Amino acid sequence: MKIIRCNSGNIMMVLKEVEDVSNKEISCNSVDASFEKHVPQYEVKDQKVEVFVNHVMEEDHYIEWILVDYGNEQIIKHFVPFEDPRMIVEWREGMIAYSYCNKHGLWKCDEILK
Repeated sequence: MKIIRCNSGNIMMVLKEVEDVSNKEISCNSVDASFEKHVPQYEVKDQKVEVFVNHVMEEDHYIEWILVDYGNEQIIKHFVPFEDPRMIVEWREGMIAYSYCNKHGLWKCDEILK
């Protein structure tokens, strides 16, 4: 899976690459910003995972969404300012979480382990 920024500025998830989009791919964790306030954190309890981001949720600076990638399935939750950026999903081996800050871009955690 790749996440790209189109020429129009739209952000899209590429599920199947039929042409090379590497020049549009957004790099994770590459902006000069607080790592601990942007990278998704998680807590595993039994077969559930709570994914969250310790980030301000102000009118002009907030986490727009969190995406959980299972490899063959993705779950995304969108947020608005002042909303708590967290979601609960089922734990599966190999899952990875992404978050997107409206000012500092795309962030990704390592594989979520039990």
